[in-house]
Amino acid sequence: MPTEHFEFAIIGGGKGGKTLAMKMASSGRRVVMVERGMIGGSCINVACIPTKTMVKSAKVAELAKRAAEFGIQVSFGGANPESVRQRKRQVVATMVARNQGGFDRSGMTLLMGNARFTGPKAFEVQLREGGTRTLTADKVFINTGTRPSHPAMPGLAEAKPLDSESVQELDRLPEHLVILGAGYIGCEFAQVFRRFGSRVTLIDRGASFLPREDRDVADELLSIFKHEGIDVITGAEVQRIAGVSGKGITLKLRTEAGEQVIEGSDLMVAIGRVPNTEELNLAVTGVELDTRGFVKVNQKLETTATDVWALGDVNGGPQFTHASLDDFRIVYANLTGGNRTTADRMMPYTLFTDPELGRVGLTEQEARKQGRKVKIAKLPVSAIARAVTMGETHGLLKAVIDAETDKILGAAILAAEGGEIMATVQVAMLGGLPYTALRDLVYAHPTMTEGLNDLFSRVE
Repeated sequence: MPTEHFEFAIIGGGKGGKTLAMKMASSGRRVVMVERGMIGGSCINVACIPTKTMVKSAKVAELAKRAAEFGIQVSFGGANPESVRQRKRQVVATMVARNQGGFDRSGMTLLMGNARFTGPKAFEVQLREGGTRTLTADKVFINTGTRPSHPAMPGLAEAKPLDSESVQELDRLPEHLVILGAGYIGCEFAQVFRRFGSRVTLIDRGASFLPREDRDVADELLSIFKHEGIDVITGAEVQRIAGVSGKGITLKLRTEAGEQVIEGSDLMVAIGRVPNTEELNLAVTGVELDTRGFVKVNQKLETTATDVWALGDVNGGPQFTHASLDDFRIVYANLTGGNRTTADRMMPYTLFTDPELGRVGLTEQEARKQGRKVKIAKLPVSAIARAVTMGETHGLLKAVIDAETDKILGAAILAAEGGEIMATVQVAMLGGLPYTALRDLVYAHPTMTEGLNDLFSRVE
C-alpha cells in the first residue's frame, strides 16, 4: 500500500492535539489527526463535560429537596437516572458536533482508528471501518491521554467494578455505592450519587482526606460531606473484595481501628489514571517512557526523539484539560518562532463538588515547608452577603500571603462559584499585586467575589 506523507501528524484528538491540528490545518499546512474513537477527546465525551453535567443535575436535585427553604412548594419524586443520562448524552452530542464541525472547517485529514508506530515518525493506522493506512510525517505529536486505572487488588477484577466512565451510563440508581479512592473523581461522584438518592461510602487508603490541601480546608469539605450523609473512611487498606458490582459486593478493610467490613450494592474504582501508550509501539521511535508508562518530555514538551512532542495527560504533567490547552500554546509558540516552556506556569484547578474548591498556588503547608514567612487570611462563606441570599453558606476562603512582600502565594476558595472567585486571585498573583489591591478593590455588590474584600481584610 502507498505511504502518505504529512507535515504534521497528531496521534490522539484531546484538547491539546485537536487544537494544534485545527490551527495548523487552518493555516494551510498538511495535517493528519488519528483518533481512536472519541471525537473531541475524553474531556467532552467521558470526563469534564459529562461529569459537570451530572453535577448540575445533582445540584437541581439538592435544590428541589430544599425548595421549602426558599418559599417554594414542590414535590420531589427523586432523580430519574435514565433522564439524567439522556441529558448528559445530549450535552456530549452537542459538543461532539461542535468539534466535528471545527475539524471539517480546518481542512485536516481525520482518521478514526488505532495508530501503531513502525519506525521514527512512521506509523500504520488500523481504520475503524476496516483497512489500513500507512503514514509518515515531518513532525509528530502524541496526545493519546489516559484512562481509568484498575489496580491489582484481591477480588477487584472479578467484582467487575464501575469506573468514572461506566458509572455515567447507569440507567438505575445504586442502592449503596461504594467508591474506592477519595480523590477529586471519587469526591465528585460521591456527592452526585448521594444527592440522587444513593447511600454512598467513600474509601481511601490515605491517612487523611484530600492530603494535597491544607487540613482546615479539607476538614471543611469533609464536614460538608458528612452533613450530606456521605460516609468517608480514610487510612483503609482493602484486603479482599467479594461479589459482583450491581448484584452486591463486600469489602474487607484493614484500618487503624481494626478490621472493617463494608457491604454495598455497587462498587466504583476511582484510583487514578494510566497513560494510553502501550499499544503505540513507541520502542521503535526513540521515544522513552517513565516507569509509569507516561511519555518523557522536557520543558518544551519535546520527547527523547527528534521532532516528536507529547501533549496533555500522556506526558505525565497536570491532568487537566486546561493544562493540555496550555501545552498546545507552548508547542505552537515554539513551532512559530517563540520560546515558551512549562517552567513556573501557574496551574489552577477546581474540585467540582458543591461548594466548589478553587485552588491556585501554594497551600499554607507548602509555603511553610519552603521556609517562607507567611500571613494567613480566612473568611467563612457565611460572612458573604451574596452567599446568604443564595442559601449557600457552607465553606471557607483562605489565602496565603508572603509576609515580606505582601504578594499572594496561593488561595483555596471553598465556596459557591469557588472556581470563578479563584480566577480573580490568580490574575492578581500573575500581576504581582499585593493582597491590599484585592482588599481595596471596588467589587459589584452583592457578588461572591466581593468576599475578597473581607477575606483580605482579615490578614494575620
